[in-house]
Amino acid sequence: MTHDPGTTSPAAVPDEGDAARERRSPLDAVHRAAGASFTDFAGWQMPVRYSSDLAEHHAVRTTSGLFDLSHMGEIVLIGADSAAALDFALAGKLSAIEIGQAKYSLLLAEDGGIIDDLVVYRTGEDRFMVVANASNAAVVAEELRTRAAGFDTIVEDESEDIALIALQGPDARAVLLETPGFGVEGPGNDEEDFDARIAALKYYRAFPATFEGRPVLVARTGYTGEDGFELYVAPERAPGLWAALVETGGPRVTLCGLASRDTLRLEAGMPLYGHELGRDILPVQAGLGRVVAHGKEGDFIGRDATAAGPAEGARVLVGLTAEGRRAPRAGYEVYDGDGADAAPVGVITSGALSPTLGHPVAMAFVAPAAVEAGGLHVDVRGTRIPASVVPLPFYKRPS
Repeated sequence: MTHDPGTTSPAAVPDEGDAARERRSPLDAVHRAAGASFTDFAGWQMPVRYSSDLAEHHAVRTTSGLFDLSHMGEIVLIGADSAAALDFALAGKLSAIEIGQAKYSLLLAEDGGIIDDLVVYRTGEDRFMVVANASNAAVVAEELRTRAAGFDTIVEDESEDIALIALQGPDARAVLLETPGFGVEGPGNDEEDFDARIAALKYYRAFPATFEGRPVLVARTGYTGEDGFELYVAPERAPGLWAALVETGGPRVTLCGLASRDTLRLEAGMPLYGHELGRDILPVQAGLGRVVAHGKEGDFIGRDATAAGPAEGARVLVGLTAEGRRAPRAGYEVYDGDGADAAPVGVITSGALSPTLGHPVAMAFVAPAAVEAGGLHVDVRGTRIPASVVPLPFYKRPS
């Protein structure tokens, strides 16, 4: 989680006349000075790349990459009933997580469709932070306000007050530990305390820290398939933190845009809202049935629909690989053969030539019967290419 890579479609850097119609990250000037190319995503101008998609992708797999994710939404719930409100509002059992723990969850509609996928942090006994995809942040905030009515909790959209920086890759931990200025909240507040907290920090955990004496939430989460950290900080502090990480990391830190983030998450088999997830998709179809906590007490929105499950024969998400260099892309159709009588049985949701593996990989929704029968082919610009169903993820980092 965090889990929204944006888009791989390039866009020109906007002129000043566009500024009133778009949102810009607090790191916008930093990106422009670094020569980034930009794309529009959910009304934000965000870096799509700095050098090349391949170079940035490989940097995250071999050293580390630095991403600006300030377009993500952060919605905070505070109050005695915050845990109960989230148990009702979301598919997971958020009341069960500890202070400092994070959990992946889903915001469902009454019919079980996925409104958004989220990461929820418990930052206090009665305080939670919900991180939403940029394109859905306003919808998530409004849904949470509506669903929390009647509970003793306050829902605040703090997206404008929080910037998000992600440092991902094998060298991320070393770079973070070497960067001067970090401490922990409370007594001590020195680098030794910070180093100890990082050493003890497990995956999907977070703790309140400081950078140059100001608050920053350090989370061991990410959306690349690599180990790494996400740093939540006040917008005005983001440029200083970014610069410190770049200066400390030197050649071990590569500035990365949303294009490389997309191929990284695809290799890791991580779903993207609007591709593998959406209002017309039930969690079980996307391989996320385990995220829905049917065993928790009380009602939650989407319970009945998800318990009933999809209609017989409804398409399910699978991983596909192919040989050669021609990659399936989102929207390409999947067939049950390559002959003239072959029938369409599915559609590609995400696909690329894997930079790490060297062959095409894709995710697709396919009819279960066709998956069992095998012999699938993807229509790539008029040519039927044989594809094999494989387990997700395509890539796992070395242990």
